[in-house]
Parts: sequence; C-alpha cells; structure tokens
Amino acid sequence: MRHLQRLLGAAVACGALAAAGAGAGPAHAMDNELWISAPYETVLPGADGGGSAPERTLDVAVGRDVADGTVPAGQLTVDVSEIAGFARVSWPANCAPESETSAVCAFPEMPAGTDSVPAATFKLRALPGADAGSSGQVRYSATAGDLTSHTGETRVGVGNGPDLGLSEAPHQRDLRPGTRTSVRTTLSNSGNRTAERTLLWLGASYGLRFAERHANCEYREHSTGTRALCVLDEAVAPGQRFALDTELGVGRKALYERFDHSVQPYSDEALAEARGEWTWTRGTGAELDLRPAAGARASAAEPDIDPQDNYGTVILEARNTADLKLTGSRVRGAAGDT
Repeated sequence: MRHLQRLLGAAVACGALAAAGAGAGPAHAMDNELWISAPYETVLPGADGGGSAPERTLDVAVGRDVADGTVPAGQLTVDVSEIAGFARVSWPANCAPESETSAVCAFPEMPAGTDSVPAATFKLRALPGADAGSSGQVRYSATAGDLTSHTGETRVGVGNGPDLGLSEAPHQRDLRPGTRTSVRTTLSNSGNRTAERTLLWLGASYGLRFAERHANCEYREHSTGTRALCVLDEAVAPGQRFALDTELGVGRKALYERFDHSVQPYSDEALAEARGEWTWTRGTGAELDLRPAAGARASAAEPDIDPQDNYGTVILEARNTADLKLTGSRVRGAAGDT
C-alpha cells in the first residue's frame, strides 16, 4: 500500500546535535549542540463548501542528545517567508513577530536530566483562493547561550480532499490469555472534502485473534498473525468523528503482541493494491460499522491529502509465562566432513 509506505516513512525534521560534555554549568559540545524537532510536512486544506479553511497546528521543540548540565533559556527563530503567499500564521504568546514573515519565540531552560523543551505551537491556515499544489518550507533555528542549531524545516502544502486520521489508542498490559479485549480509536476527517467510503486495514499479531469476522471484511492468515481489509460504507464529512472498536481475543500463546490499523479513502484501485497477490477470505459475521463519536458534528475517488496520521500501532502485553530450555549435543567429524 503506497499510503502505508508513506506513513511508515514519515519522519521528524531536526537539526544535528553533537554530544554534550559533562559539567555543572551549561552543556557544551564540539559544534551545533541543539536540535529542532518539528513535523516533517503538513498539508493545509483549502476552503470547504462554506468558504472557510481548517487550521493546522505545528508543534516545535528544541532538544539535545546529552541531558547533563543545564541549557539556559533560548530563542527559536521561525521564518515563514516561503509560505506567505498562500498561508496565514497565528503566533502564540511566547513568539514576538519581527516582520510579516518571521518571529522569535522564547523557550525555557533545559535543567539537568531533561533532553528537550517545547519551543512554539503556532497555527497555519490556507489563504482564500490558495492554489492546491502550492508548497514551501517553514524554517527554524535556535540559540541558547553559546549553543546553536542547524536549520530545521517543515514542508507546508495546500490540498483539497478528505483527511482521514486515527486517534492514538492506549497500549494495554496485564491481559489474561483466554479473555477478550477491545482496541478503541476515533476516525476523523480534518480535510475539506467528504470521504464517501473508507478502506480500513487491520493487523493482529500471532497471539491475538479477531473476535468476529465481519461480512464487510476480508481476512488473510500468515506466519506472524492475521490481516483484515474492511470497506466501511458510512460517509465521513469534514469535521465528523466516528468511534471505531475492534474486538480481539487474547490467545493462550499471547505474550508481547501488537495491533496495527490504518485508514484511507476507499477506491477500487486502493482495495486492489491492498489485496495484492494474496488470497483473502470474506467474513460471515455482522458488518463492522462506524458509530458517531462524542462531540461529532454533523468523493470517494479523492486521495487523502495528508496520510501521516492514518496509521497507528497498539502494544498489547499478556500476563503469561514461558519455560525455555536449551539442550546441546555432541558431534564428531573429520576435517572436510559436513
């Protein structure tokens, strides 16, 4: 799945950080001692049917590799000149604009034992009439005392389409083999177009099983677990949120397990690509449906404009034991024997 490959390839943009030296005062290193940690990229939805464009939030932190010593309070410089032609920026209270396209944001000191601090959280919104396909870089640099950073970057683009996402589901521990559990997440659309149908991909590791095999899902067994492909018929409009529950059985051999899931707008091509050359078996149970989530407010061929939040992994640990034993053996052989 191309979307899944993109998701797994999503990264954090950051500058280089050299090893910091020990000492009671500020941390010192050979070269550039600070990192910039920021999203690698984000896509701003264009205007929806009502003419308004949804906001995106960029969270930026400053960090270091070695947590010895204290790094004094510093400044993060943000340059948005490359996106000024198609996006509007809302600066937080700790950022002082220096011009129409740049601001300096104060961040707190890093005490000994801490390796990063939040530096700025600002909002972006596409300007009215912004062309889909517009793109540019937001650039960051940081200083703290005599410490500096390499430049960090976030690529910002504009796109039209649905933007499906999954909320982060909590990890689970101390599960009892032979019982059931549920992975609960929220499916939302923060884009500016409706996803008429959704393609849901599920993966349960070897020690887990799907408690029910739904009629709108196809299943495939393989050496490390079970995969499922489900087609959800409920339309997900911009701003809507739906609850998505997956019931799982915890097997007798469960120990350190994982559950993976991802979503994307449905298309025949996406389903065919996900199926690949494998054989899938359709379930016979009740259909898996989306339920409106608390706080929800009221075209399939359009791709997801920002798939970075379409994928999630949940770790499930079972209360189980193992009794491993290793036995050896004696062998004889002459030189050249196998």
